[in-house]
Amino acid sequence: MQSINIGILTLSDRASAGIYEDKATCEVKNVLQAYIKNELIFHCELIPDEYEKIIEKLVFLSDEKKCDLIITTGGTGPALRDVTPEATQAVCDKMLPGFGELMRMQSLKYVPTAILSRQSAGIRNKSLIINLPGNPKAIKECLEPIFPAVPYCIDLIEGAYIEAREENISIFRPKKK
Repeated sequence: MQSINIGILTLSDRASAGIYEDKATCEVKNVLQAYIKNELIFHCELIPDEYEKIIEKLVFLSDEKKCDLIITTGGTGPALRDVTPEATQAVCDKMLPGFGELMRMQSLKYVPTAILSRQSAGIRNKSLIINLPGNPKAIKECLEPIFPAVPYCIDLIEGAYIEAREENISIFRPKKK
């Protein structure tokens, strides 16, 4: 079974300054380990909400580390320093708006402020980049509805073949004819 390179880019001014503990990175790891059967190789970065740094790290994780999947947490709200979707769009070859639409629909079941979130997703080379909120509780809430499409999306961009832990999540791949 093929190993999967996963990039986790956590954006937080306060966590990167040591003001509080980064819990988002650990939550992303936990959810992905529950969903993916393959060996996972994590490449984790914790940086402040700075547009140029976000671009630099997304390019590094995609082009240098060859991550099949890059998950960002944080910087998706309407605050002035929230620039993750803009940085993601700047590095991507294609955007996939359906991911953000589904995450917001799911989040509305929990909080009415989900309409303020600007999660997005896109493709850079052979990397699928998904923006998640920074709140650790929202990470699983947002990944659960979109993850069934993630392995097939990565297949389509010629990334590694992800096998799911079917007891935890069902993924979708079209039937071969």
